[in-house]
Amino acid sequence: MNRVSVSVRCSISKDGILTPLEIAWKDGRVWKVERVLHTCRSSDLSFVGTRYTILIGGVEKYLYHAGGEWYVYSPA
Repeated sequence: MNRVSVSVRCSISKDGILTPLEIAWKDGRVWKVERVLHTCRSSDLSFVGTRYTILIGGVEKYLYHAGGEWYVYSPA
């Protein structure tokens, strides 16, 4: 799996909670995040930062945020 940086449009609550709304791939494709299902941090250090389980096109996907960067894992 390859780590791929993506652009994310998100909302930020007054409490500082980030909610991703759209993901943009480097080639210009954009996907709307239908819903955030879950957020977590790794207890076993299998990933860095926060992992968002999101719904895109009716399919669950993972989106990661760490150190100001948003990324996904893409098959090689």
